[in-house]
Amino acid sequence: QVQLVESGGGLVQPGGSLRLSCAASGFTLDTHNMGWFRQAPGKEREGVSYILSSEDGSTAYADSVKGRFTISRDNAKNTVYLQMSSLNPEDTAFYYCAARTTLSGSPWARLGSYDYWGQGTQVTVSS
Repeated sequence: QVQLVESGGGLVQPGGSLRLSCAASGFTLDTHNMGWFRQAPGKEREGVSYILSSEDGSTAYADSVKGRFTISRDNAKNTVYLQMSSLNPEDTAFYYCAARTTLSGSPWARLGSYDYWGQGTQVTVSS
């Protein structure tokens, strides 16, 4: 049974940092590319970051988080991370991780191209 479980969310002050984790089970990261998405109240879910399953682990980021967020993965732990720094109130959202097979050629931020989704974790940036 495939499962993605996010953790690490919480309340943080502006300028602070958080690290989100996404633990995968039922499949291995070396067969799936992984994405982080977020959804703020009243807004559509949007792509945040992406990492390939390949050895070079190529990454991609939304313009709004470039230079502040870093995606990584630990295949031994079957876990993907999202290190978030210099957080601001606009980063407040529910954060989800998602997985899709390496066969997908769709743009990484296309929601419908993902096969599995986690339940999400809340990130709130507020003073």
